[in-house]
Amino acid sequence: MTLPYLIFYCVILLANIIQGITGFAGTILAMPVSMMTVGFEVARPVLNGLGILAGLMVLVTCYKKINWIEFTQIILVMATGIVIGMVIKHTLVGKGKILFIILGVFIIIIAVIGLIKMFVPMKKLEDKKEKMPKDARTITTLIADYGLLLGSGIIHGMFVSGGPLLIAYLTRKIKDKDTFRATISTVWILLNGIIFATDCINGVYTKPLLVTQAISIPFMCAGVVIGGFLYKHMSQKVFIILTYILLIISGISLIFK
Repeated sequence: MTLPYLIFYCVILLANIIQGITGFAGTILAMPVSMMTVGFEVARPVLNGLGILAGLMVLVTCYKKINWIEFTQIILVMATGIVIGMVIKHTLVGKGKILFIILGVFIIIIAVIGLIKMFVPMKKLEDKKEKMPKDARTITTLIADYGLLLGSGIIHGMFVSGGPLLIAYLTRKIKDKDTFRATISTVWILLNGIIFATDCINGVYTKPLLVTQAISIPFMCAGVVIGGFLYKHMSQKVFIILTYILLIISGISLIFK
């Protein structure tokens, strides 16, 4: 096992520990370092495969809680975005620097917004929204909702990292924790499955890549178990703040790579 791949597997372990603690950011935290160690063409399909497995692990325990109305709407809009994202990705083949910059900027924006939401009381933001005329609020909400879903699909089609935008959408729509986890897990299984099928048709999964995928699974599972343990014994808020800081550092490192 070469050093870059050892780093890659360790990143998968650490990212899934954080995923288990915070409930988000696993793939998007793993992607920057993974791209810089094993390359985009290895990192993207392997992390996509792990996303399917992680979704199945969650769904087994709460499949009866799926919100099918939200699920259908998410799939229709995000699928459109994924197609756009995959077209952009293929257009930029061989232009790794541009891909690094796009992902870096996206990660920094998500992290900064997340930190702002943690330290700025949401009530102030809601009060400002309530002062808008009703029709304007409705239109603004619709644009924001579909913008989040379309943007999530585009980023997911390019980097398999559309989770933060989808989470931003779903947290406004679904309040029950089990329904939230069941619905978002089903979304990832289907959408990652489409990307997986496309990769198979295009011959992405070569024998070496399948070996890498197989080796990565125990690291992901170990991360999930450790993260679940730490979640019960440590401050989730501290880890969320740490995650956002790590995302900002990762984003900056991608831009200036």
